[in-house]
Amino acid sequence: MGRTIAEKILSDHAGKDLRAGDFAVVNVDFAYVQDGTGPLTVRQLAAMGIRKLKDPRRCAVFFDHASPSPRQELSNDHRFLRDFCRRTGAILSDIGSGISHTVVAESYVNPGETIVGADSHTCTTGAHGAFSTGMGSTDVAVAMAFGKTWMRVPESFKIVGAGTWPKGVYAKDFMLNLIGTIRADGAVYKALEFVGDALASLSMAGRMTISNMAVEAGAKVGIFPPDETTRTYLQEHGRGKKFRAIASDRNAEYERVLEFDVGDLRPMVAKPHFVDNVCAIEDMDEEVKVDQVFLGTSTAGRLEDFQQAAAILRGRKIAPGLRLLATPGSRGVQMAGLTDGTFQTIMEAGGCMTTPGCGACVGVHEGVLADGEVCVSTQNRNFQGRMGNPRAFIYLVSPATAAATAVTGKLTDPREFL
Repeated sequence: MGRTIAEKILSDHAGKDLRAGDFAVVNVDFAYVQDGTGPLTVRQLAAMGIRKLKDPRRCAVFFDHASPSPRQELSNDHRFLRDFCRRTGAILSDIGSGISHTVVAESYVNPGETIVGADSHTCTTGAHGAFSTGMGSTDVAVAMAFGKTWMRVPESFKIVGAGTWPKGVYAKDFMLNLIGTIRADGAVYKALEFVGDALASLSMAGRMTISNMAVEAGAKVGIFPPDETTRTYLQEHGRGKKFRAIASDRNAEYERVLEFDVGDLRPMVAKPHFVDNVCAIEDMDEEVKVDQVFLGTSTAGRLEDFQQAAAILRGRKIAPGLRLLATPGSRGVQMAGLTDGTFQTIMEAGGCMTTPGCGACVGVHEGVLADGEVCVSTQNRNFQGRMGNPRAFIYLVSPATAAATAVTGKLTDPREFL
């Protein structure tokens, strides 16, 4: 029997043949934490009496959840983590550099590697053909200290996307539809492998949107086979020589195969307070007045995402009484969007730019909602209290849908503007 991509990568890193269900210790190529999970990781290292990291060049700390820090306690955590990086030589990605997953995608991850991070959305760089997965802070501490971690090899679901993408439908709509189909617990500890002509036609930005949300279906990892699109992306980011082709064998064994014709998709929305509470926007049975629109996050904070929104906002103004926040996923995205006029378009429409990072997504600062307010967001989660107020309501959509909503002041199908 052949092997899946997940089985191949973990076998390579364990030095032996592994199959779904096997347990093994595997080598880790890159490990990282962010400012929310990092302090616990560092304290666990101290508790284990570990003063040196296996390879500091492959360990990183990102300041993205509170960037810049809005509170004294968080500022103290930042100082604590800065001291750790100075002491150990670990990479420090300071405020304004961007979201950990976005920066890691731009600068560090390559096909066939094993990546662990103390954040559930570490799975984002499965888009590169890496086995990228979130783990607990203690597990990541061990990976940083020894360059290894234990892993159970996940069973794989084969997700096939065929057909031609309709106007106004994007990667985010595909993933919301998938999660709505299999539910938020439908792929617990599985590897989702994304194949098919429609999914292969996606840019790296689109692929990262899908891989990022694999965990919203409970998955351990969401992997795209590396191809010429991957190679081009790596070349553009100075890592062309790191490209490696890797694909599942034709006779690989999958626990489940799901096939979708993207031509049947419509713009989708996940309604409060669950990511699998999904329907097509045109099937909404009530009008939803919106107070805030949020563009960004590790799901949709790349240049292409803001360009989708800007295409709708160009020459238009946001609705009276509505707030539009745009938070670049990285400094590179910010600079590129300033250079090509994308962010000028968003600001001319009445939008407000904030520092590269997670921004309003996690409810730490910059965009916390008032009681009863409604936010339409491009992020990955909408559970109660996610953006800092359990009395607020979050709807998850694509960047195009978010922009259309910003113009009308109510949840709106983007096809009306395309």
